[in-house]
Amino acid sequence: MNGSPSLRNRINAAVRDIPRSGIRDFFDIVTQMKDVISLGIGEPDFDTPWHVRESTVFALERGVTHYTSNLGYLELRRALARYVHKAFEAEYSPEDEVLVTVGVSEALDLALRALLNPGDEVLYHEPCYVSYRATILFAHGVPVPVETRAQDGFRLTRAMLEARVTPRTKVLMLNFPNNPTGAVMGRADLEDIAAFARERDLLVITDEIYAELTYDAPHTSIVSLPGLRERTIFLHGFSKAWAMTGFRLGYACGPAELIEAMMKIHQYTMLCASSLSQKAALEALARPESDIAEMVNEYRRRRNFIAAAFADLGLECQRPLGAFYAFPSVAKFGLPAKDFALELLRQEKVALVPGTAFGDCGEGFVRCAYATSMENIKEAMARLQRFLSRRK
Repeated sequence: MNGSPSLRNRINAAVRDIPRSGIRDFFDIVTQMKDVISLGIGEPDFDTPWHVRESTVFALERGVTHYTSNLGYLELRRALARYVHKAFEAEYSPEDEVLVTVGVSEALDLALRALLNPGDEVLYHEPCYVSYRATILFAHGVPVPVETRAQDGFRLTRAMLEARVTPRTKVLMLNFPNNPTGAVMGRADLEDIAAFARERDLLVITDEIYAELTYDAPHTSIVSLPGLRERTIFLHGFSKAWAMTGFRLGYACGPAELIEAMMKIHQYTMLCASSLSQKAALEALARPESDIAEMVNEYRRRRNFIAAAFADLGLECQRPLGAFYAFPSVAKFGLPAKDFALELLRQEKVALVPGTAFGDCGEGFVRCAYATSMENIKEAMARLQRFLSRRK
């Protein structure tokens, strides 16, 4: 290719200029080390419930290996509509208001690509899951982050949104319970946000993948509030509460016109979600309460321990109310979050994620996932104590 432009210059500019995931980039280093205790990756340490695994094997033996409807099995969509009605107080038609996707990540991508025209702005709160900004850019939208703060419990307020909204704002994107902070939004908080969305005539995308994992109060979905169902795409899935990350199964619920637009993209890219994963999801929905309760109780026990451990270590940390992450401040040690995490990894072989992976306002924080055994958490806290004692 003498005399021709470099291959880098031929790559789509939006893709070329987006950095790699701050989580995956950091854990490339972790994979090269031995005896590391990881509080980094947000994946349940539980196995998928046995009856879900067994049903998947049985489905495979019966030859469930073919395409499904682009929307997903109607039987599954009916089960999802029943579950969402019961758990989230929102009613959807399984025929045309539910779309089964390859994880919630695909559902988010479909929603943004279906809604955004070039230059449309998307309000979203930071710190946030690492893919949000990139996914907005891939859809030719303009990301507009709204900084949340530890002193507010990392909650989002109407005043924060009013300070960032413009005439070009089209979509408000939410994620509560939150990754990486463990923050939740109470009903009163959400009512203010809902009023803002209605008055500004915004579309809402709500990612509630951690909805079942709350510890001190029941979850409230914004889609259950007056006037929100008609303007909201509700995203949920099976990875977290059912420990089904490898099944890659999510779903979206919303007004038929929006689901139809998402389905058009889905049918030309993914075609359909895995037939085996869809059968597994049907089995998971057959008895959700018993499967989830055991995991939630164990996460609560770990949450209580790690929150107390940070307090004993003198680390300021908002008590996580949902998901399975703690987000302690390490700012007082005078190191950038990435340097703090790297030094801890090298000296004590404990892996945490620098807060900057979740947005610029994550500087001074690290994310600790307690989706690992209590034994690992206790050992990680002992190693962290040794590390901090040398920095006094």
